[in-house]
Amino acid sequence: MFVIIGFVISMVCIFGVFIMHGGNIGVVLTALPFELITIFGAAIGAFLINNQMKVVKATLKGFGQCFKGSRFTKARYMELLALQFDILQKARKEGLMAIEQDVDNPEQSPLFKKYPVISADHHLVEFITDYLRMMVSGNLNAHEIESLMDAEIETHHQEAHAPVAAIARLAGALPAFGIVAAVLGVVNTMGSVGQPPAVLGGMIGSALVGTFLGILLAYGVFEPLGGLLEQKTEEASKEFACVKTTLLASMQGYAPSTAIEFGRKVLFSDVRPSFSELENHVKGKK
Repeated sequence: MFVIIGFVISMVCIFGVFIMHGGNIGVVLTALPFELITIFGAAIGAFLINNQMKVVKATLKGFGQCFKGSRFTKARYMELLALQFDILQKARKEGLMAIEQDVDNPEQSPLFKKYPVISADHHLVEFITDYLRMMVSGNLNAHEIESLMDAEIETHHQEAHAPVAAIARLAGALPAFGIVAAVLGVVNTMGSVGQPPAVLGGMIGSALVGTFLGILLAYGVFEPLGGLLEQKTEEASKEFACVKTTLLASMQGYAPSTAIEFGRKVLFSDVRPSFSELENHVKGKK
């Protein structure tokens, strides 16, 4: 919603002031379709050349995410922390082997079924169960598991940032494509030098619309969307950091209630549940 409001404010202010100062919006509107086809056509072609198909698909998906609200809410994090508490509590009371079935088949696990929001996220469940399985096997110590977690989180971070980088490159290229469209318009104008000054003025104005659109699309549309997607990417990485911190604290011998405190502390302040909120939520799930 705020993305759309932001675009509306930008466009109203830009074109509204232009009209208020006596600008002829008709010149802009007449040239708009042709300049947009030139700029967007060149930009799309360059975008496809510059990126692998997996990055193209991820970028298109990322554009869609920009217009949706964040799924990383306080309620979701409370579910994640409560799930980890239940698993670690069961392992502490009954032994690590007691959670083997939960880890091997989370879809049928009563523990995971209690938290449908987390269970629906296949990537997150896989991350949790993979490292719980390593804890059950006992073949790796805390330092080795931490190193492996860092490597996986870094890989996820790189994959998630590929669309952000692609959008940034696209935003950087749009002003240049705007200049290309403007130069073509000037070339077309120079071929009509015999026309009256009023006609030539309109043609030059139409040509300059290309430069205007290139800059507007770069810094008024794609650059802000890229920045928003980057923030969402950083937000998504906190889930994995929370799981990592909680499981490592458990491996170092801390009680489940203390281990989830470690995980709670790494969350951003606006979505971090308080100690009492988390405690009441955990008790309510029992």
